Amino acid sequence: MNWDDSTDTSAPERLVGASADREDQAVEAALRPKDLGEFIGQEKVREQLDLVLRAARARGATADHVLLSGAPGLGKTTLSMIIAAEMGAPIRITSGPAIQHAGDLAAILSSLQEGEVLFLDEIHRMSRPAEEMLYMAMEDFRVDVIVGKGPGATAIPLELPPFTLVGATTRAGLLPPPLRDRFGFTAHMEFYEPAELERVIHRSANLLDVEIDSAGAAEIAGRSRGTPRIANRLLRRVRDYAQVKADGIITREIAAAALEVYEVDARGLDRLDRGVLEALLKLFGGGPVGLSTLAVAVGEERETVEEVAEPFLVREGLLARTPRGRVATPAAWAHLGLTPPRSGGVGNGQQDLFGA
Repeated sequence: MNWDDSTDTSAPERLVGASADREDQAVEAALRPKDLGEFIGQEKVREQLDLVLRAARARGATADHVLLSGAPGLGKTTLSMIIAAEMGAPIRITSGPAIQHAGDLAAILSSLQEGEVLFLDEIHRMSRPAEEMLYMAMEDFRVDVIVGKGPGATAIPLELPPFTLVGATTRAGLLPPPLRDRFGFTAHMEFYEPAELERVIHRSANLLDVEIDSAGAAEIAGRSRGTPRIANRLLRRVRDYAQVKADGIITREIAAAALEVYEVDARGLDRLDRGVLEALLKLFGGGPVGLSTLAVAVGEERETVEEVAEPFLVREGLLARTPRGRVATPAAWAHLGLTPPRSGGVGNGQQDLFGA
């Protein structure tokens, strides 16, 4: 199973959320693949990364710096650990928000061993002074430590042993070009196909000693939003249902019944997603309607609708963002079993007045 650890240790608000809570992190630690051969999915990334690591080992050199981008839960942390394992090097894990000052970064860099892998999660959230220090460290394996203040301040150069930085980000567009350019290998993690998630689920079920048939794995995979972390979380909840309500064996029927209890439908939509669609279709005739109006109708904050619900609905082709507001697609009407109005517009034409 290929997932990322999140620095947020609070419980996820949604079963289909991609962030990791403490339970997820504990399970993932036991299920992570140990090498590229065990890693499921991301075929192109695995092939390219394998070449980079093999070439570095053949030269007896430290691997190039690696930048991994993509949505949470797709395997960035797992790949960083695999890079360290493949290179036979230790790994140190930290995150961008944890590095608020250049001194924080200097303390970490100065304690690295030769060849060590430094995994920097959410690298786009690192402070600007630390970011500028990282430029020199990545390129010249050197940092300048400032001693003193004001006119009497002195820059003392500190040589660093060769190391490999693995940066992970969910928002690659926020990285400044000078930082991106210093990575020797850049990869974007794609969402998984259902067949790949089925393999993930079968492997997890085997390691968790859960009996599951192919149809049951396919049912869970189809509701997992293309994300291994979500697939494994759903597997654990279905396992609980099978143990309590059935004989412990996960079939398609058991998986479907369990996920109905947890309000995750056949396309992976949960209560919030369906609430947004139902408000858009039933109250506003499919749109266009402004974001603020839609959020009020759902009873959620504007940011929750925009940042939590909408990305998946847009990716699934159920909702479109237009200059006039949010609009439901024909697929949304079909998914909820509703018939679109003949006019194809908002009932009274006034909802846009409240939009944003």
